[in-house]
Amino acid sequence: MINKIKDAIYTKRYVYNLHFHLIWCTKYRNKTFTDDKLSNEMKEILQRVADDNEIAIEKMEVMPDHVHMLIRIPPKYSVSEIMGYLKGKSSLMIFEKYANLKYKYGNRHFWCRGYYVDTVGKNTAAIKSYIQNQIKEDLEYDQMTLVEYIDPFTGEPVKKNKK
Repeated sequence: MINKIKDAIYTKRYVYNLHFHLIWCTKYRNKTFTDDKLSNEMKEILQRVADDNEIAIEKMEVMPDHVHMLIRIPPKYSVSEIMGYLKGKSSLMIFEKYANLKYKYGNRHFWCRGYYVDTVGKNTAAIKSYIQNQIKEDLEYDQMTLVEYIDPFTGEPVKKNKK
């Protein structure tokens, strides 16, 4: 009798449990997804592209200028193949639906060229929590101010009412 591996997916040819944490940005880090409507539209587009290619999205968050995703893919696909497909198809679909974005991005280049990928291993729950808390952390970071109390050039305290 074969012992079943927890959370693994069984097929005729292989058993796998491959999770990847992906992050990629919009071109020029433009804050395109500030509107909930556009953000939700991008989530639907990415979900549709993933469903067409045996990609299971376990957690996804669309930030104003980037996307976080925790995915599970079969071993027959490489990560670069999946990223090319996700970015390429979603770019075409978003330009088809919102033609005015072509003027902001030009030449159908919606996403930047690079991306970040990390293997998750046994930390799936921690990565899910991290992605879920990204919006909250991003909002908290935006609330921070960069007030200098000491002048970096002179080393003297900065006066509040400099004229």
